[in-house]
Amino acid sequence: MKAIVNGKLILPQEILTGQTLLFDTRIRRIAPLKKEQLPAGTECIDAKGQYISPGFINLHIHGIGGSDTMDGTEEALKQMCRMLPATGVTGFLPTTMTETEEKIRTALANIAACTEKHFAGAEILGVNMEGPFISTAYKGSQEASNIQKAHWELVAPYAGCIKIITLAPENLAEPAAFIRRCRENGILVSLGHSNATYEEAAAAYANGASHITHLFNAMRPFHHREPGLAGAALTLPFICELICDGIHIHPAAIALAVKAKSPDHIVLVTDSLRACLMGDGESELGGHKVYVKGLRATLQDGTLAASVLSMHLGVKNLKEFAHLSLPEAVRTASLNPATELGLRDRGSLAEGKRADLVFFDETFTISRTYVKGACVYQH
Repeated sequence: MKAIVNGKLILPQEILTGQTLLFDTRIRRIAPLKKEQLPAGTECIDAKGQYISPGFINLHIHGIGGSDTMDGTEEALKQMCRMLPATGVTGFLPTTMTETEEKIRTALANIAACTEKHFAGAEILGVNMEGPFISTAYKGSQEASNIQKAHWELVAPYAGCIKIITLAPENLAEPAAFIRRCRENGILVSLGHSNATYEEAAAAYANGASHITHLFNAMRPFHHREPGLAGAALTLPFICELICDGIHIHPAAIALAVKAKSPDHIVLVTDSLRACLMGDGESELGGHKVYVKGLRATLQDGTLAASVLSMHLGVKNLKEFAHLSLPEAVRTASLNPATELGLRDRGSLAEGKRADLVFFDETFTISRTYVKGACVYQH
C-alpha cells in the first residue's frame, strides 16, 4: 500500500488539499488521514505541494521517441509505451495512417498482438485507425495514392481492437450502412480529413458518427453560408479533438471551440509523430520527410505534418488558451477520453478507480507517473 501526502488532488470539479490518497493498484481511499491511521507498512510519498492528476489518455498519437505505429513492430510499440509516461500519458491508442493496405494490415495486426502483452509504461488501449477512407481534398500529410473507398473487409479482422476509425463521410458508397456496422462492432466513428458539407456531416451524425478528428485541421473550413464539417462539429453533439500546440489551431479558435462545445465535449490529443521529444531536425511520417523546428513539423512544401506536442504541454496550453480551470483542462485529457472509450475504471481520482496517477508542478513539469499503482516514470 502507498499513500500520497501533501499533494493537491485534481478532481473533475475541484482541487482538494489536506487529503491523503491511499492506493495499491487502485485508489482505496481519499481522506484527511494521519500517519497513525495508515495501514502498517504503508509507503508514504510526499508530493511536496505538487498536483496529483489522473493519468492522461491520448486517443490520437502516431509516434514518439523515434518510433511510429506504422513501423509495425513490437519494439516500436514498446518504445512508445516507455516514452509516454514522461508526458503524463498512462493509456493511448496507437494511430495508423493512410498507407498501402499491406502496411495498414501489418500495423493493425501488430497492435492487436501487442495489446495483450502489457508492456512496461503506458497501456495500449486499442487502435485509432486514421484512414485510408478519407478525402483527397484534405489528405494533409497522407499519401493520395493510398486513399480508398471504405470497405468492411479491411476493418473486419481487427474490429475487436479498433476503437476509433476516421473517415470522410462523402467517401462512403453507403454511409449509413458502414457507420452503423462500425457502431455495431463497438467502433467509434470519427469524421476527419474530409470535404463534407454540413448536411453530409449531420447525416453521418444521425447514423452514429460521434467524434471529430483534430477539429479545424484537414477539413472543409467554416463559411457562414456553408458551415461544412467544422460548423457541424461546433453545433452538433460531437466529441471534438483539439491539438493545442498553438500552431495547428490559433489560440482564439481553440477558445471559440471550447466555448461552443463546453469542456465536456473536448478531447485533447497530440497527433504526434516519431519526432516528439526528439528535438529539432529531420524526421519521417508516412514515407515523407518531415522537418521539425520547435513545435512545428512540416513537409518540404510547408504542409503541417502531425505534431511534436506532448500531452502535458497540451493541457497547459488548453488551460491558458481557453481560460479554463485546471480541473476542466485535465478532464479533457483524462475523464473525457476514458468516458468515450467506456473505461469506467479510470479517468478520475476516486475510490475504486485504477491508480493511474501523474505528479506535476505549476509549470506542468512531470515528476512521477504511475500506471496501475506502479511507478513507470520518475524525473
